[in-house]
Amino acid sequence: MKRSEPTANREAGTQEYNFDGLIGPTHNYGGLSPGNVASEKSRRRPANPRQAALQGLAKMRLAHSLTGRQALLPPLERPDLAFLRRSGFTGNDARVLEKCARQAPDLLAIAYSASSMWTANAATVRPSIDGADGKLHVTSANLSAQTHRSLEPEATSPLLARLFSGIPGAILHPNLPQGNLFGDEGAANHMRLAPEHGAPGLHVFVYGRSVAGGLALPHRHPARQTLEASQAVARLHGLDGGRALFLQQNPKAIDAGAFHNDVIAVNHLGFLLVHEKAFAGGKRDIEILQKAYRQATGKTLSVCEVPARKISLATAVETYLFNSQFLDRQAGGVCLLAARECRANAKVRAFLENTLLPGDNPVSEVRYVDLRQSMRNGGGPACLRLRVALTPSEAKGVHAGVLLHEERLQRLEVLVSRHYRDRLTFSDLADPRLLLESRECLDELSGILDLPQLYRFQA
Repeated sequence: MKRSEPTANREAGTQEYNFDGLIGPTHNYGGLSPGNVASEKSRRRPANPRQAALQGLAKMRLAHSLTGRQALLPPLERPDLAFLRRSGFTGNDARVLEKCARQAPDLLAIAYSASSMWTANAATVRPSIDGADGKLHVTSANLSAQTHRSLEPEATSPLLARLFSGIPGAILHPNLPQGNLFGDEGAANHMRLAPEHGAPGLHVFVYGRSVAGGLALPHRHPARQTLEASQAVARLHGLDGGRALFLQQNPKAIDAGAFHNDVIAVNHLGFLLVHEKAFAGGKRDIEILQKAYRQATGKTLSVCEVPARKISLATAVETYLFNSQFLDRQAGGVCLLAARECRANAKVRAFLENTLLPGDNPVSEVRYVDLRQSMRNGGGPACLRLRVALTPSEAKGVHAGVLLHEERLQRLEVLVSRHYRDRLTFSDLADPRLLLESRECLDELSGILDLPQLYRFQA
């Protein structure tokens, strides 16, 4: 096959933007994700939507102060009443909720799923520099491995189209077909490695299983991403000629609770922070990755491989160390945002402050953020954001209403403080007043973000 060379970088100044998911007013602990240890432990415990959203906004505010480039994705409409009606419940909205709560409470939990807050699962992104067509590619994830998440693409795909359609030439692919063959978890199982944001890079797709078989599989928890889905996204994005690498996630890591690659490995440009048990091939896969990176970029990949004797898989999952978030600081250097659970764990904190920070890598600062509400549902700093590398002209094409600045952050904080409940139990999901409260809040939110007719109920 002829190699498709990436375009020359015609426009300097490509930078990474983070799109964080704003946690919605019905944030709850449904415990819907087998293999997500924190989610299973928190199943149907009381949640605090107000605190959850304010914690998320605090992280966005910090990221904006450090980078000057922060955006958000609004929450999806929940409950998904269309799903409940397709499931056979009839009557007005209140009647549908009442019937479902009484007859099939598990379906009610699915309809109220809060999982769209983790925008690392929203899509896979290929920057315009990485292909011969010179266009930004975005493919919505189908999340077909789990019912509650498979409902998201129906709303996420048109949302991403509204946010990015102003970017010249942007190609917004719909999600892959649903089903067992194409299980796609988005950027949570994808890493882009490059010398800089505006330079061509290597796309690493990490899968857990293949429909073709022949792979060792986890025994306790399901593997969600398929090789076939990863290959399909790479084709859609024109990643041939050595621009894509496919690695299998270690089944033992999945069984330990690393249900996505971003729970066990994270990168910033040409630096990879990875647990030694992340990939099925172990050190051999790291060597394959380093070789592929060198061939794709002409550069050497810097790797910090953390041994299990220092930080076990269980500790990595408990603290979400590898779900930390890298940020390019306007003042120079790179900041690592880690969950405060990393600071609370003596071994992890010692690694971050005594090994990573003084080590030969781009990290110049470590900050700890309180995301307890999200962490209890199985999502850390990196779960909450989708990374998008944009040229200056592409950035101008992003819907301006979702780009954050101080005034908008303040308006969002006021919205959350006024409309979000500070306690939400599973029994509250059947309350039609929660539905009305949520709609009132989302209606006001769409105005703040200048996204009229964003939600189905507004039509």
